[in-house]
Amino acid sequence: MMTIFQQPDKNASGQSGPHRRGRLFIVSAPSAAGKTTLCAGLLERLPDMVRSVSYTTRAPRPGEQNGVDYYFIDEKQFRAGIDTNRWVEWARVHGNYYGTAADAIEEKLSAGIDMVLNIDVQGADQIHARYPDSVRIFILPPSLEELRRRLETRGGDDPAAMDVRMAAAQQEMARRHDFDHVIVNDDLDTAIDQLIAVVAGYRSS
Repeated sequence: MMTIFQQPDKNASGQSGPHRRGRLFIVSAPSAAGKTTLCAGLLERLPDMVRSVSYTTRAPRPGEQNGVDYYFIDEKQFRAGIDTNRWVEWARVHGNYYGTAADAIEEKLSAGIDMVLNIDVQGADQIHARYPDSVRIFILPPSLEELRRRLETRGGDDPAAMDVRMAAAQQEMARRHDFDHVIVNDDLDTAIDQLIAVVAGYRSS
């Protein structure tokens, strides 16, 4: 299986010193491609980075914790955030709202802390428009067949919902060339190593 792995541009601008501003890394992928697991592996190896915790109106999945995986809020609360410009990005995905609080990002970056955002393609566009120096990384499944298998293993979708997710995945995968780096999540350990290499390359520049 061919792996697309692009090394960071060593000429990318970086800052150092006491007034260094944090760098923002955006990780996007179709649902079930493994971006959440990869981000967890990244943060385990680079513990001085932090993950932006998004808000969502969907119900928690088994094992998910409020404030750790997402902040779980109701639709009324989310819509109030839209009205008050609370979200630096937001989207309605598969019938649920997802959003990232603007103040949470700015607080960390201003303090010189590097952040990683685990976010969908639509949200990545909005974040990158506001933070054009952010680094965009796309996680690609090894095949559509494998992606469907992972979705089926995760469960919770009827055949119609599965077809919707697969159609959305193909649209998202077609956007991979808009990202700065593409990593194929075929072997998990290899993909984590590649993600760390990309991030570390920018942080050392």
